[in-house]
Amino acid sequence: RDLSSGINAEYGGVHIDGYAAVTAHTLVVGATPEQPATGVKADAILAAHNAAEAALRLIKAGNTNVQVSEAIQKITDSYKCTPLEGMLSYQIKRYQTEADTDKQIVLNPSEAQKKEVKDIEFAVHEVYAMDVFITSGSGKTKEYNTTTTVYRRTEEVYQLKMKASRAFYSDVTNRFTLMPFTIRAFEEETKARMGLKECVTHELLQAYPVQQDGDGVPVAQFKYTVLVVPNGNIRINGGLFDTATCKSEHKIEDKAILDLLAQSANRKAGGKKKKKKAKSAAAEAVTEAAEQS
Repeated sequence: RDLSSGINAEYGGVHIDGYAAVTAHTLVVGATPEQPATGVKADAILAAHNAAEAALRLIKAGNTNVQVSEAIQKITDSYKCTPLEGMLSYQIKRYQTEADTDKQIVLNPSEAQKKEVKDIEFAVHEVYAMDVFITSGSGKTKEYNTTTTVYRRTEEVYQLKMKASRAFYSDVTNRFTLMPFTIRAFEEETKARMGLKECVTHELLQAYPVQQDGDGVPVAQFKYTVLVVPNGNIRINGGLFDTATCKSEHKIEDKAILDLLAQSANRKAGGKKKKKKAKSAAAEAVTEAAEQS
């Protein structure tokens, strides 16, 4: 589609052999430091960016998900914004790209999540997908009126009746395992959709419908993958954003949050030995994740 001036554009991530690195980035097409985006769109984007940066400084061994959630709430309040209800950040393991573990960070929890999501402590060698969705609206979501094109295989079992469904499901299993995929990835999309319906009906596939804010106002998203290492953490993607391209009439005034954001996001490094350990920390995290799979 035509990305005309003023439209938000976002990007996703990839995986290698089931180990995912997920990322998302929101910008305003056409916005520059000389002509920055303003209004509620700028409010939401700056709130989301600063919330993601605060989370990065808190996802360290010994800290908790509660600390992250509380900091993000203070930041969104400063910009008169709200996190989308029920959005989760989560620990990533092999072939897991969403909240399949008990280690989660929830923003603006629903009533059910308030009872289900546990307080957790971050530990060395864990990997997290930090996902921040911020809106200038109420935070409630609804499905956008468009055709769903992204799906993911579940672990449900069912004997499919249609030949087309069995062929399609076999192709999905062989090509995508448990990772998300788009129907556009199939050479014969019409034939693929014939087999898709029965798979979705019997919950062999989970749909990812496009969501929007219930009030129809802008939503900003910043997402990155972070490794928890002995001397801090390593953000392996994301982080590219020029705050000068957005101008808000609101600002953060909470001293604790300002002090947090003023901290360096780089992991601590002392002598040569510490630097060598930090350099190999990412490899150690991947090795441990593989052993746990």
